[in-house]
Amino acid sequence: MPNPSLVRAAAVTASALLLTSLLAGCGDGEAEDEDLTRQKLSWEDCPTPSQAQGGGNAPSPLPNGGEWQCATMKAPRDWDDPEGDTIELALIRAKATGPGRRIGSLLFNFGGPGGSGVTALPAFGNDYAKLRTRYDLVSFDPRGVGRSAPVRCQNDRQLDAYFQQDATPDDTAERSELVENVEDFNEACEKNSGKMLPHVLTTDAARDLDLMRQVLGDRKLHYFGISYGTELGGVYAHLFPRNVGRAVFDAVVDPTQTPDQGSLAQAGGFQRALDNFAEDCVSKAEECPIGNSAQDVKDRIARLLKDLDGRPVPGIFPRRLTQTVATSGIAQALYSQEFWDYLTEGLDQAYDGNGQILMLLSDTMNGRSPNGEYSNLAAANAAINCADDKPRYDVAYVERRLPEFRAASPLFGEYLAWGMLGCTDWPVPGAAHHPEVSAPGAPPILVIGNTGDPATPYEGARRMARALGRGVGVELTYRGQGHGAYDSKNKCVQDAVHGYLLDGKVPKAGTVCS
Repeated sequence: MPNPSLVRAAAVTASALLLTSLLAGCGDGEAEDEDLTRQKLSWEDCPTPSQAQGGGNAPSPLPNGGEWQCATMKAPRDWDDPEGDTIELALIRAKATGPGRRIGSLLFNFGGPGGSGVTALPAFGNDYAKLRTRYDLVSFDPRGVGRSAPVRCQNDRQLDAYFQQDATPDDTAERSELVENVEDFNEACEKNSGKMLPHVLTTDAARDLDLMRQVLGDRKLHYFGISYGTELGGVYAHLFPRNVGRAVFDAVVDPTQTPDQGSLAQAGGFQRALDNFAEDCVSKAEECPIGNSAQDVKDRIARLLKDLDGRPVPGIFPRRLTQTVATSGIAQALYSQEFWDYLTEGLDQAYDGNGQILMLLSDTMNGRSPNGEYSNLAAANAAINCADDKPRYDVAYVERRLPEFRAASPLFGEYLAWGMLGCTDWPVPGAAHHPEVSAPGAPPILVIGNTGDPATPYEGARRMARALGRGVGVELTYRGQGHGAYDSKNKCVQDAVHGYLLDGKVPKAGTVCS
């Protein structure tokens, strides 16, 4: 079933799947008697993508004629046994252009967990051209993702069925089928990737980051984390506070919440985004084609989803648009205000019995390319979340919580509540109830929250800033829509980020941009 964190995973990476292609994969290696911090990276032209990254073409040349370069870095499979077997992590970079003195590397993580940074950075590279004047822009596929010892679970045919299933069961038979489907998915992960499942924790990825910093030749880690990338950045700061350089956290995951609290907060966040979408549609000068009032828009969506529960409509042949597929497609469209027109068109189309646009949005959410092949986004997302998260929720627990989730969101509540079953019977125990991000001794970290963010609700930014510690977390508020702030191209936000990353000017805590 759709794991609720896939909603978060799609925050940035799914947009990249709509716009660009992905890169190819590497496997494991035998341990060698060497100091991994002294390894030399061999930067070469980037290869064409593998299925794990979604297929497609190698990244296009940069606008100024520069080329993207790719390399692999060895890291221990098991950080508790650093001299044991190694895995290869895929990296990509665009070298600094100038003018101005080069500061070092700026490492990006665009979210997930499960998103390919090797894919996302070229997709959004132009957005970071200003930062490239003084940094080499670098991103990577975290362990378990894309080309970095990818976790594999079900095949494409099985995933088609998995994502079309009824993820909001109404009776005992449907609940039993849902539980069985989750068990089948998790068993496939163990069968196909059991060796990697214990070694994909966020703490492992944070140690990879510090090794990457050393191999790239940087004294400090300069970092830009988006969505789940903020959680990874916070964990890094906790483990290596003295190694933090200039760091920006955008679209911030609340580090104080347990998984169920996070899912409930997401339900409220997506409902708020849906409210804003509906108000926007009816406020325009032209007639809103999907409702006469904001409430009418939402009522019609609710009726559509209810109808699809029993009577799916044609989607992208031969698949049909089910209630679950439509819900995930709507959620995907709420990530960015730029997608709202697609959502309007998709809903209008679905009311006439055509589910193609909503299904395309859902496919983007789940990492499915037009040729029917899936990236390993869903598999990696499940593996990383279930390794990180200690709680395991069962049907009885979800049923007790359903009223709260429905109250938070009549449309998304049940979908996100049942998503809590994703780690039930996972073969690897979870590590903690929530990540540890306290970072005494770290320099200031810029923490940016968006008041209209559906996937990582705004309140999480303040909690992250507080959890990092006094004098470390510096909160900036963006009064906007969509997931994240910097890529909204809001001048106030970008000026603050540029001033901090390029010139070391820390914005005043509590700064508000609109």
